[in-house]
Amino acid sequence: MVIQSTAHVHAPQTLSAPHRMSPAQGRSSTPTSYGVDQLDISPEADLVAQVHNLPEIREDRVAQIKAQIASGTYETEAKLDLALSNLLDEIG
Repeated sequence: MVIQSTAHVHAPQTLSAPHRMSPAQGRSSTPTSYGVDQLDISPEADLVAQVHNLPEIREDRVAQIKAQIASGTYETEAKLDLALSNLLDEIG
C-alpha cells in the first residue's frame, strides 16, 4: 500500500446498506410481500404425512381374520349384508 499524502482524504460519508434500494432507484412493477413465508407441500408429501397418522396394525387381529378366511368362516350372510348396505349408503 502506498500513501502519497493527506490531500486526497475525503470528508465523512454516510453509510448505507448495499441491499437497500433508495426511492430514486424505483420499485419493480410486481408487488412484493415482506415478512410472509409460504410452504408448498406436494401431493406425494401430503400422502406420506397421512400414512404416518395411520393407527398401528393389530397383527393378532389380522392373523385371526386370515385364519377365518382360510377356514371359510369369515364371510357370513350378516357381514355381506352390512357391507352391501354400507356400499349403497356411500354411493347414494
